[in-house]
Amino acid sequence: MNSWKDYQNLHQERFLQELLELLRIPSVSARSENKTDMHTCAELVQKRLREAGADRAEIFQTPGHPIVFAEKIIDPSRPTVLVYGHYDVQPADPLELWTTPPFEPTIRDGKIFARGACDDKGQFYMHVKALEIMTATGTLPVNIKFLIEGEEEVGSSHLSDFVKNNKSLLQADVILISDTSMLSMDTPSIDVGVRGLSYIEVEVTGPNRDLHSGVYGGAVANPATLLAKMIASCHDENNRITIPGFYDDVLEASEEERNKMAAAPFDEEEYKKDLGIPAVWGEKGYSTHERTGIRPTLEVNGIWGGYTGEGSKTVLPSKAFAKISCRLVPNQTSQKITDKLIAYFQSIAPQGVTVKATEHHGGEPYLTPIDSHAYRSAAKAIAQTFGKEPIPVRGGGSIPICALFEKELGLKIVFMGFGLDSDNLHSPNEKYDLFNFYKGIETIPYFHLYFSEKK
Repeated sequence: MNSWKDYQNLHQERFLQELLELLRIPSVSARSENKTDMHTCAELVQKRLREAGADRAEIFQTPGHPIVFAEKIIDPSRPTVLVYGHYDVQPADPLELWTTPPFEPTIRDGKIFARGACDDKGQFYMHVKALEIMTATGTLPVNIKFLIEGEEEVGSSHLSDFVKNNKSLLQADVILISDTSMLSMDTPSIDVGVRGLSYIEVEVTGPNRDLHSGVYGGAVANPATLLAKMIASCHDENNRITIPGFYDDVLEASEEERNKMAAAPFDEEEYKKDLGIPAVWGEKGYSTHERTGIRPTLEVNGIWGGYTGEGSKTVLPSKAFAKISCRLVPNQTSQKITDKLIAYFQSIAPQGVTVKATEHHGGEPYLTPIDSHAYRSAAKAIAQTFGKEPIPVRGGGSIPICALFEKELGLKIVFMGFGLDSDNLHSPNEKYDLFNFYKGIETIPYFHLYFSEKK
């Protein structure tokens, strides 16, 4: 609609400045020192939702970080869309690798560089501005509810209780999420699923204190060395995961789905160049897109022990640690995989050390149907603004709350992400293209329009 585009063009600089204000708040959910920032960010989200036209915008406190709920009900007989997003962000470490400070958003080459720019402040804020556009132009065709949480990056542990206790408040016809990516702006796509997550920490303890590596080296087991060996044993020569029973429940992708994935444009040389790697790596017999979408994985997210400061200190460490996560595919369950991981590390503990493996958090994989009215509405909306039909793909990331939404609310989810895999999510120099931000705001109202039409 011309009125939507005209309104956006008139106000897009303000839209950007509001997003930059949001990005300046270091809403890192994993760190207790940012607790005040979490409340500040939730309050700003609440304020912006009210300004965008929400009749109700409320903050719900939890034992963790606040949840923001808002709604605009135009007619109870009309369809209702529940928009989910999160205002919390990953830690910005290592800070020295950022070109500009992570919480001082900077625009370079048409891109916003800041922690949370794409994941997920920039993406959920598109929906806030889409609501403003439709409300201001008197063209809102559906009821809209917002559920913006502050614990997605740490497992959404308190959101599950909120959902279970507020089913009537969250009643809707579909859940719309923008926390995923497209193949590219030239090749639009829609994620039809996300992987699950299992996350553990392993602690290996040897002697009761750090030792002189000359006096004791060779006579006392080194926890760092043995931890490295244990981690290395998790993959075989074909990069297949060796945890007993790890693949038992994996839902294998059909030949038809694999053929569709193979038809999606992919430049391996450009992929390697962008990442600065000489070769791709992964499970033998699968393409890069398959390895990041339809196959489960095991990765080391952090490993440390002993002396890691400047210069040298010749010690044999008392302890060594690793954080390890698995991405899961349909039919796998996070608790079952977590139990297998913990049992595996305990079973292979070498003599001379003790091994402690503990659970952090997890989430279930999720697939969304592509024959639904909601999915077709999203595809039609993207085709309207991009001029191309989107390709259905499976995303490699995880959104832990998805399976719970379907179980507790009985709702299907549609993913309308406008990020890119190259946006450095969870990495230094996270970015979000201004084009993507504005294109998302332009596209989202069309979803609501098409979803409001009869199935």
